[in-house]
Amino acid sequence: MENDYKIFGDKNFSDLSEEIYENTKLKKTQIDLLIQEVHGYIQGIEDIAVVGPIIKELMDVGIRNDDNLVKLATIYQRIMSKQTIDDGSAALLSEEEKEQLMATLEDVTTDLQKKLLMFVKDVEKAAMLCVHA
Repeated sequence: MENDYKIFGDKNFSDLSEEIYENTKLKKTQIDLLIQEVHGYIQGIEDIAVVGPIIKELMDVGIRNDDNLVKLATIYQRIMSKQTIDDGSAALLSEEEKEQLMATLEDVTTDLQKKLLMFVKDVEKAAMLCVHA
């Protein structure tokens, strides 16, 4: 991008946009594979009652994660447009505020990734229970 906005360190707006896109593609693939794998273990309604809520929660976690990234991108789009309009006037966020925002986003992302791993393990356990039932 010609006027790519630097967020922090070596991270710029186009990197954030690419991360949102890649996360969405990866999550879709992971969920599709998980559903295909679990589908073979489902024998009846009881199995669906166990596995269904886990898959739903997994999808919700992924959606919340993407939502946080999109919100961050929206904030930076506003900052970029304001700076373009103001042509050099003060930014909406100070560098310190930007760093705090990114640190918070990274904490949320890490937490969501941990929850995602827990849900995947729960699905695997549920699938094993379905096989042995």
